[in-house]
Amino acid sequence: MIARGTPAWLALLWVAAALARRTAVRVPAFVVAGACTLFFRDPHRRGDDPAAPFLCAADGRVTRVEERDGRWLVSTYLDLRDVHVTRSPCVATVRVRHHRDGAHAPAFRPDAHENEAVHWDLDSPHGPVVLTQLAGVLARRIVPYVGAGAEVGRGERIGLIRFGSRVDVLLPAGIRPAVRVGQRVTGGRTTLATA
Repeated sequence: MIARGTPAWLALLWVAAALARRTAVRVPAFVVAGACTLFFRDPHRRGDDPAAPFLCAADGRVTRVEERDGRWLVSTYLDLRDVHVTRSPCVATVRVRHHRDGAHAPAFRPDAHENEAVHWDLDSPHGPVVLTQLAGVLARRIVPYVGAGAEVGRGERIGLIRFGSRVDVLLPAGIRPAVRVGQRVTGGRTTLATA
C-alpha cells in the first residue's frame, strides 16, 4: 500500500522515467521513482501486544527517553529507510492540531525542536497525550490525515512526514515508556508504554 497524498506525484515520476529517451536519463529516473515508491510505502500494521494501550507512533530509532515534569517524552528519529506514516499511539480524540512553521535542521539534532512541526493534543482514556511531528532537512511537508474532533484508534494513521524526520510523544502522567534509547521500533506495532 502507498501512503495517502503521494500516488499522483509518484505516477508523474514513473511517467517521466518511462518517457525519457536517453538511457543516461532514463536509468536514474527509474531509480528515483523506485526509491520514492519504496519510501512512501504504508504497510498494514497490528500491535504485537493487543492489551498494550500505547503503541509507537512511528518507525525508527528511539533517540530520547526522558522525564519532564512528571511525564515521559519519547523521541523517535526516522531515516530514509523507515516508513514515514505517523500513527496515533493510543485510542484518543484529537483535541487540537496545530501547524508551526520553522527551520529544517537535521531531525536528530537537539535544536530540531525549532523545526517545522505539527502538534497534536490527544485526549486518551489514560490522560492527555501530545504528539509532535517534526520535519527534517529533506522533509519539507507534513501532511495531516485527520483534524480536530476526530476519533482515532490505537495505531491508526494520522499523517505523513515526507523524508527524514522525528516524532515525539509525551505520555500521560503516571505512564512509563516500555522502550529504551537506541531501540529500533515499528509504528503501530511496537509497544510504547503500558498502563
